[in-house]
Amino acid sequence: MFRKISLMMFAVALSLIVAVPVALADQPDMVGGLGNSSPSFAPGVYADGVAWGTKGTAFLPAPTDNNLQSYDALYVIVGGVADQLPVSEAGPGNPDYNGGRWLTYTATWKAGSTPVLLTSYADLTMHADDLEIAVGPPEGGPPAYFQCPLLPVK
Repeated sequence: MFRKISLMMFAVALSLIVAVPVALADQPDMVGGLGNSSPSFAPGVYADGVAWGTKGTAFLPAPTDNNLQSYDALYVIVGGVADQLPVSEAGPGNPDYNGGRWLTYTATWKAGSTPVLLTSYADLTMHADDLEIAVGPPEGGPPAYFQCPLLPVK
């Protein structure tokens, strides 16, 4: 549903990203120091109802029509509950998981909505379909395209 955003929109969004994310400031292994960070086995991303750790490995170039299917969507939630982590389209064990190659989106709770903890793509799409959440290009957050495999929480 949300992956239909054009590559041109992604290119524009990428040119607008200039800062380290506020939404993920507590998860430096996911964002800062990609390629130099140690694995974090603390909760960093929700996927398929499970909290996962992370290991930032590389910034990636914008996808092309030939490799777009090898990326998963990662949603940075704005205006959510206090313990909200970013939500992945899929995680380990899900046949649609692509190993941690991410396209980043912002999912913003709309005014008048009552935010709840989102732990899966199904949760996110249900609230987006109910028009409680607006999904758009990244607005300050992790890089628009990066590699960061998900790791079990210990």
